[in-house]
Amino acid sequence: MRPVLEVQDLHQHYGAVHALKGVSFQVLAGECVALIGPNGAGKSTCFACLAGQQLAKQGSVTWRDQNLMHVPAESRRGMGVARTFQVAQVFEALSVFQNLQLALKAAPGVSMFDALDQCEVNTATAWLQKMGLDDLSHDALHTPAMNLSYGAKKRLELAVAMAGLNDPQAGLLLLDEPAAGLSPTERADMMQRVKSLAKQGTTVLYTEHNMDAVFGVADRVLVLMEGQLVAQGLPHEVAANALVRERYLGASLDALEFSDHA
Repeated sequence: MRPVLEVQDLHQHYGAVHALKGVSFQVLAGECVALIGPNGAGKSTCFACLAGQQLAKQGSVTWRDQNLMHVPAESRRGMGVARTFQVAQVFEALSVFQNLQLALKAAPGVSMFDALDQCEVNTATAWLQKMGLDDLSHDALHTPAMNLSYGAKKRLELAVAMAGLNDPQAGLLLLDEPAAGLSPTERADMMQRVKSLAKQGTTVLYTEHNMDAVFGVADRVLVLMEGQLVAQGLPHEVAANALVRERYLGASLDALEFSDHA
């Protein structure tokens, strides 16, 4: 199968600090791939270059044969690329429902004559259901999103990112630590929703520090250390990698516990 995301020889530096040193990898359509590594490995920089917040000094990023290197971040959504952030980013002053309605209206454009509350009601409702937000009360759905619990905000951010894509099933979803700040139960719920999106066709690349949100979820795992890709493969293969175990996962990690979930 031909890859849909191709990252080739990506370099990024800040003065004398080289955050990325020739990173290359590929992701297939509908894959759920985790990018892991210790603090300072270059994960956030890599994500910023893929999402358009930063312009890499060297290399190429190609998504479905489209060169993303010089495409502004705000233009990538129209090319099928969405992202979330480590700390949930939603429109705090808008209601839960309005967050989704605005995302859905972004592609065709919002007119001064549009009443946002009347836009895309059925589709917004469907995304609420898909992200498990439909159990909120009517008042909660129609009050400012700032009042949501943090776990619900993370799910809303994911729903908004997906709703903003013209064709979610053919899109690229970049998730920066989707499980950060969540309880173990919330993490499991969030990652199963992410996995479900991939099974429906969305290509997913995510960073994560919580290993229970990596092993048993990701189809493949990429490991960055000091700006270089040092390992990649199936989860149980990466968990068994001597360098990864020694310098990141811990030498005592039993790789076999992940083999049944890879």
